[in-house]
Amino acid sequence: MAHPFDMSRRRALQLAAAGLVLGPMSASAFGQAGTVQAIGQPMPRGVTLPETPPPAPTSDSVGIAIIGLGGYALRQMMPAISRTQTCHVAGLVSGNRDKALQVGRAYGVPDDAIYGYDNLEQIAADDRIEAVYIVLPSGLHAPFAERSFAAGKHVLCEKPMALSVAECDRMIAASERANRKLMIGYRCHFEPFNLAAMQLMGDRQIGAIEHIVSQHTYTMGPTSPATNWRVQRAQAGGGALEDYGIYGVQAALYLTGEMPSEVSATVTTPANDPRFAEIVATVESQLTFPSGAVADLVTSYDLPGRNEAVMRGSDGELIMRPATGYGGQTLRLIRGDQSETLTPGDPSVQFHRMMDHFAAAIRQDTPIITDAAMGRRDVHIIAATYAAAQSGQAVSL
Repeated sequence: MAHPFDMSRRRALQLAAAGLVLGPMSASAFGQAGTVQAIGQPMPRGVTLPETPPPAPTSDSVGIAIIGLGGYALRQMMPAISRTQTCHVAGLVSGNRDKALQVGRAYGVPDDAIYGYDNLEQIAADDRIEAVYIVLPSGLHAPFAERSFAAGKHVLCEKPMALSVAECDRMIAASERANRKLMIGYRCHFEPFNLAAMQLMGDRQIGAIEHIVSQHTYTMGPTSPATNWRVQRAQAGGGALEDYGIYGVQAALYLTGEMPSEVSATVTTPANDPRFAEIVATVESQLTFPSGAVADLVTSYDLPGRNEAVMRGSDGELIMRPATGYGGQTLRLIRGDQSETLTPGDPSVQFHRMMDHFAAAIRQDTPIITDAAMGRRDVHIIAATYAAAQSGQAVSL
């Protein structure tokens, strides 16, 4: 299968020399990567489980097993699945069986549809489960996707798709061998404010886009690789760019409607900070597009909280602040001395609309908007970003 934005052999060798084909940061620079293992965790704090199980699913609802019962799965996605008619929680996969049994009772999942990380392959014989949703640390996406495809299930995988282009290619190959769908969980493509911004940019409501500024930052509290997967290189890659900054990369591409032609970048990390023993703290990058538009992106685990995208064009400005959160988005269109605040809908629908889209792809064979090619593309851009930071030179895309 040919993929958009394939790297040339020369570019692949350049990235390999920078330690970026097999992992987004060089082991010598940011700590030796260890073996990646899925380990069961306690129930996250602040989770409220349903008091009564959801209604019985309809006959054509897609049964989905949730792989990984962390905060995002329990606070956002599982409640959203319960609100849709197109799919339902049919199984759970966790390394903490006591937690999984508690969650299963709340969502009406039978005990015999609850699996561990070590016996995931047994879902192959469970016809109640047609698909899985992988909500694990990023370093586990590729192996669990491959195992799920080998079990004959469709896969929805959280972003980033994986930590290297090579891992993405393995996932795509496994999907093709199994003849099963592979979708990446880019929720903003189903969120009303971002959809409205895409439409406004496509309609050239601010003229030709000239400059985008996107900031996705927050200050991470005291932690270390021993206690937090997000600061483990083997699990999280380079750090904030894969986790939080990918929203800025995505926004730059879906708002311009272009693939960048080159990227330049710098990274900064405070010395002797346990949070950043294996990852970088801040990534500042610049994407240049064929049209001449430029996107300046900042992402960090060590800066005050920002979540915004500001688009400036020849005829006006579009401001999203917050831009890509779970809720609370705002959208303001400025043209001349006129300013308009837009309210295109409820941001919370992004979660169940994403699940509806996945279910439609399975049931009706409809095209997937956030497909594997998109996930692979973004991992390629992230790898090139780190290569540019390490070399101090712009990297052609």
